Amino acid sequence: MSTEILVNIGPQETRVALVEGGSAQEVHVQRASRHGLTGNIYKGTVQRVLPGMQAAFIEIGLERTAFLHVNDMLATPANGGAAPLITQLLHDGQRVLVQIVKDPLGSKGARLTSLLSIPSRYLVLLPYEPHVGVSARLEDEAERGRLKQILDELQQRLAPNFGVIARTAADGAEPVALEADLLFLLRLWDDVITQAEPAPPGTLVHGDLPLSMRILRDLLGTTVERIRIDSASECERVREFAQTFIPQAAPLVELYEGRAPIFDLYGVEDDISRALERKVDLKSGGHLVFDQTEAMTTVDVNTGAYIGHRNLEETVLKTNLEAAQAIARQLRLRNLGGIIILDFIDMKSEDHRAQVLRALERALAADHARTQIHPFSPLGLIEMTRKRTRESLGHILCEPCPACSGRGTIKTVETVCHEIAREVQRAARQFEAKGFLVLAAPHIVQRLVEEQPSGLAALEASLERPIRLQAEAGYTQENFDVVPL
Repeated sequence: MSTEILVNIGPQETRVALVEGGSAQEVHVQRASRHGLTGNIYKGTVQRVLPGMQAAFIEIGLERTAFLHVNDMLATPANGGAAPLITQLLHDGQRVLVQIVKDPLGSKGARLTSLLSIPSRYLVLLPYEPHVGVSARLEDEAERGRLKQILDELQQRLAPNFGVIARTAADGAEPVALEADLLFLLRLWDDVITQAEPAPPGTLVHGDLPLSMRILRDLLGTTVERIRIDSASECERVREFAQTFIPQAAPLVELYEGRAPIFDLYGVEDDISRALERKVDLKSGGHLVFDQTEAMTTVDVNTGAYIGHRNLEETVLKTNLEAAQAIARQLRLRNLGGIIILDFIDMKSEDHRAQVLRALERALAADHARTQIHPFSPLGLIEMTRKRTRESLGHILCEPCPACSGRGTIKTVETVCHEIAREVQRAARQFEAKGFLVLAAPHIVQRLVEEQPSGLAALEASLERPIRLQAEAGYTQENFDVVPL
């Protein structure tokens, strides 16, 4: 399967699409006003210690204070013992060096760790945890042994007080490349420490690479055929960065000079638009419905217009197998994380359930994010988790609807009319007014005048005061005001 990386550079926004087999599988967005913060290292100040939660709030210069739990601190319990009390490790006003592991999301502040780590192309440097490890995604035991042996030698010779982990990208890497990577990380850590010492609290000590360069580290794989960038200056910068740190990637970087926007290739722009919709159509005629909440994401599978050619069980199996492929792609494309509940169409056959579960596992195998899938529950649901380290595509590109405040529904016209009547009655008891002025959306006023005139007249008679209506074009359906006169 051919794989390309498309990079769109705008004045205040960088977008990256990973295209596999002619369709977008992942989309990454970085905006000048809203950079992703995961991986950034800050010098912070302990604002408040919470003994009951074994955690602390840390001020690092962001809009909201960040959260640090005792399990994410340097002092890890030895021999599986109990974690030390947070009050033994931190106190109010203390200055600490911390790293963001989860971006702020909604009303929640960033999640922090003091177990700092700095990644490069092949390795991750752990300044405070002196051990050697290999990524669990590297399953070949011979390759794991080879990397472990190389890293053991490099650590003892170059970084005896540091920990080193081989990333998935280190698969097949030569010892000289791994050594160069480790030397680069050690130089980078020296720079971090040099900047952190005199820095005041709230200072960003180390930030991750810009998105256009970070893709070479995070998305580049052996199957990537080329990286196309639509900005000549950024293309040159990325190529220079690649020549220095990832020489084998430099020949893959090329300038896109086509007349059409780069994201019109392979329909990426259309894929992004569809990824913001609740409903996803399947080729068979069925469809998926995605609902994302604070606690979890649910996905409902429906047969829709598909009626099949044999029997109901075959129709359901075919739809569910197609849905498994589409769900895996949409989870990557939308970058949905946390708890995910999949409601496939009910299947009586255990063999059919096993087929759908295997299809889902195969489809998720290419996902860069770690996933954990549980078998069908007694209710016929699949529960799974997907590691969440950055905001979803919907959170980045969208905001709650001002009319419904994110509920997805609004009150009916009739409901609003009854609310207006109750608010007028409430105002009549509270104010000694000669009458009342009701300001509401034009179609609400029209409903009160044309369809509920008897109700309005009865209300005026009961209050013995006039009620005047005024249409306001700027009001939404649910908005209204009652003004005593």
